Amino acid sequence: MSGAPPPHHGLCLLLRLLLAFRDDLLRWAGAQWWEWKDHQPIHHANNPTTETCSALLTPTTTTTTSHPNDPEIEPPPDGGYAWIVCLALAFLNFFTWGVAASYGVYISHYLSSSSSSTTTTSTPYFPSAKPLDYALIGGLEFGVAMIISPICTILTREIGRFHVMLTGCVIFAGGFIAASFAREIWQLYLSQGVLVGLGLGAIFIPSIQVLPQWFEKRRSLAAGITSAGSGFGGLTFSLGTNAMIEKIGLGWALRITGILCLVGNGTATLLVKDRNHVVKPPQLGFATHLLKRYECLLLLAWNFTNLFGYMALLYSLSSYAVAVVGLTQARASTLTAILNLGTGFGRPAIGFISDRLGRIEVAASATLFNAVVIFAVWIPGHSYGVLIFFAFFSGASIGTFWMTIGPLCAEVAGLAEVPSFLSLQWLTTVLPTTFAEVIALYLRRPGMGRWAYLYPQIFAGTMYLVASLFMFELWRVKRRDRNASS
Repeated sequence: MSGAPPPHHGLCLLLRLLLAFRDDLLRWAGAQWWEWKDHQPIHHANNPTTETCSALLTPTTTTTTSHPNDPEIEPPPDGGYAWIVCLALAFLNFFTWGVAASYGVYISHYLSSSSSSTTTTSTPYFPSAKPLDYALIGGLEFGVAMIISPICTILTREIGRFHVMLTGCVIFAGGFIAASFAREIWQLYLSQGVLVGLGLGAIFIPSIQVLPQWFEKRRSLAAGITSAGSGFGGLTFSLGTNAMIEKIGLGWALRITGILCLVGNGTATLLVKDRNHVVKPPQLGFATHLLKRYECLLLLAWNFTNLFGYMALLYSLSSYAVAVVGLTQARASTLTAILNLGTGFGRPAIGFISDRLGRIEVAASATLFNAVVIFAVWIPGHSYGVLIFFAFFSGASIGTFWMTIGPLCAEVAGLAEVPSFLSLQWLTTVLPTTFAEVIALYLRRPGMGRWAYLYPQIFAGTMYLVASLFMFELWRVKRRDRNASS
C-alpha cells in the first residue's frame, strides 16, 4: 500500500528518540563542564586535552532561558484563539483527569467486592487481589503518566505535539477497553494501570505546556478554567461510572468509558494549537540546571508533599464513606461527585483570585486550607451531611497543584523554561502519585471501628501542612527578591 509506513519506521523513530536523549545529556554535561572550567586557573585554557573535552561536551544546539518579560519573545495574545485553546484543554482534562478522579468509585467497588459486601456481583471481581493491589493500580494511572514526562517532552520536540497527543488518545481509551476483558489482577495492572497511565501522560505532558504560551495577564484564570474540566469530568464520571456498574456491569462500564474518552480527547486534540514557533522553548528532558535555583527546589518540594495529601484524600474518601460511615455505594459515589463539583467551581475561582492577589500567595494559602479542613472537618466528621460539606470545600482547593503548576513554573523559572521545568515537576510527582494511596490503605486500622481511617487522615493532613510551609518559604524568597530589585 502506498500509504503504509516504511518497514523500519518504528526503528527510525526509536533511534531519533535515543539520539534526542543523547543530545539532552550532552547539553547537561556541557553545562557542567563549562561551569567547572570557569573555576579553573587560566593556564588550563590552552591544554589540548581540555580543548578536546570542551569540543566534545559543547552541545550542537543552544538553549535559551528567556524570562516571560524578555522583549525578544512576542507577548501572549491573552484573547482570540487563546480561548478556543483554553476550552479545548478543559475538554482534555474532562476526559483524562476527570476519568482518573473517578477511580475512587472503582476502588470502592473493588474493595467491597473483595470483602463480600453488598455488591452487584456474587463473587469478587478478582479473587486473588488484595486491597493494596487496587490502590497501586490507581497510583499507576498517575505515576506512569508522570514518569514518562521526559520521553513525552523529547518526543514532542522531535515529532510534534499533535502526534504524541493523538497516540495518547488511542492508548488511553485502549487501556479502559482492555481492562473490561481483564480476568486476573495482573491484567488489570497492565490495562487500567499501565496503559491508562501511558495514554494519560502522552496527552497531558504536551498539552500542559501550551496554555502559558497563550496567556499572561489572565494566565491563572485560564488555568483555572482548564482545570475545572477535570472537576466536572470527575463529577460526571463518578456518577456515571457507579450507575453503569450497577446497571450493566463493570465490563461495559469500562468499555463505554474508553469509547467516550477516545471521541472526546481526539476532538479536543484537533483544536489545541501551540506557539512554539514564537516562544521557541528548549523542551529538554533533563533540565538539571534548574535544580541549582533555590526557588525551583522549593516549588518541587511543594509538589512532592502536596500530592501525597491529594492522592490519599482523593482515593480514600469513597471507601472511607462505605467502610466507616456505612454509606451505600451510590451515596459514596455521590460524595466523590460532590468533591469533583467543588473542584469544578473552585479552580476557576482560585485562578481568578491568583491573578489579582498573587499566584504563589494563593497557592500557599489554599494548601494550608486543605490541611485545616482535614483536621477540623474530615477527622471528626462521621455523618453524611458533614462529609458532603467536607467534600465540596476540600474539592475546591485540593487540586490547587494541577491548576497552578503551569503558571507557577512560568513565574519561577521563566516562560521559555516552562516545558523543561514541568518535566522535572512531573518526575517529582511519580512517587507520591504512585504510592500515596498504597500508604493510606496500609495505615488503615479496620479493627478501630469509626477511627479505622484516622492514620490515613493524619497522613494526608500532615502532608498538606508541610507542603504549605514550602510554599510560604517560596513566597518569602520571591518577596525578598522583589524588594531587592526595587
